Amino acid sequence: MTGLLARLLYVFAAAIGRLPWPLLRGLAALLAWLWRRTGARESVVALRNLELAYPDLAPAQRAQWHRAVLHSTALQTLETLRLWTRPHHRNLQSIREVHGEALFDAALAGGRGLIVAAPHFGNWELLNQWLASRTPLAILYKPPESAVGEAFLRLVRANADADRVTQVRAEGAGVRQLYKRLQAGGVVGILPDQQPKGGDGEFAPFFGRPVLTMTLLGRLAARSGATVLFAWCERIGDRGEHALWIAPADPGIDDPDPARATAALNAGVERIARRDPAQYQWTYKRFKAQPPGSGPHPYIDLERG
Repeated sequence: MTGLLARLLYVFAAAIGRLPWPLLRGLAALLAWLWRRTGARESVVALRNLELAYPDLAPAQRAQWHRAVLHSTALQTLETLRLWTRPHHRNLQSIREVHGEALFDAALAGGRGLIVAAPHFGNWELLNQWLASRTPLAILYKPPESAVGEAFLRLVRANADADRVTQVRAEGAGVRQLYKRLQAGGVVGILPDQQPKGGDGEFAPFFGRPVLTMTLLGRLAARSGATVLFAWCERIGDRGEHALWIAPADPGIDDPDPARATAALNAGVERIARRDPAQYQWTYKRFKAQPPGSGPHPYIDLERG
């Protein structure tokens, strides 16, 4: 039954993904308006995050950014359904620019292993497909709570790249699998800006506030000696066009000291997010975990409401 429901979801996603771009953009605008109108979680969390990350913004500018974030988030959601349900070679045609490709090629040729840190910016699913077109890789992911959701995710992310993409659950056995792949000179993709479990993270600055940050990426880099590169797909047009960027990680990202490694990791993520705040995933409660003794988290009033 789980597999059947996942395939039904796939059919629905494919129907949305086949809509022409003007209609998709219109639907994204409508969805963003509904989020604002109804006070949906996406809307209130995005606004609170903008208040936390950009406290000096004038109210009018913050409201403008808030609308832009919601529209970009809605568009990314619909855009991803399109990417998941079309042949990947067609999707890759939407990448009109590639910057820093020589860094990627050099890391592959070096044979030391490569960790691709891909923040929630732009469209990371398109980035995954580009990476799979260049090399086999393992992608670390946090499984959805729903078994149907996980089956659907595995279905759409496999597609034509089933023999090139290994999806690894974010748990102990999965981490060991990643380390072995890096030792063998392979490639690993990690979303570095998700809140880890309490024992797997370190508080480090992000937009001037302490956030619980994964130590896994730094540990993998330090133990394996792998190269770390940041990568992201940035939307540059109104018909799904993207520019793909690859950049070196900040010095210290592989430091054995977790405080230094996580600070370097967050510095890289923040620099990317600041390129275009509308394209970063501000609908996620990134500042929820607080250092001991700091009091309630900054979303507490939203949850009580």
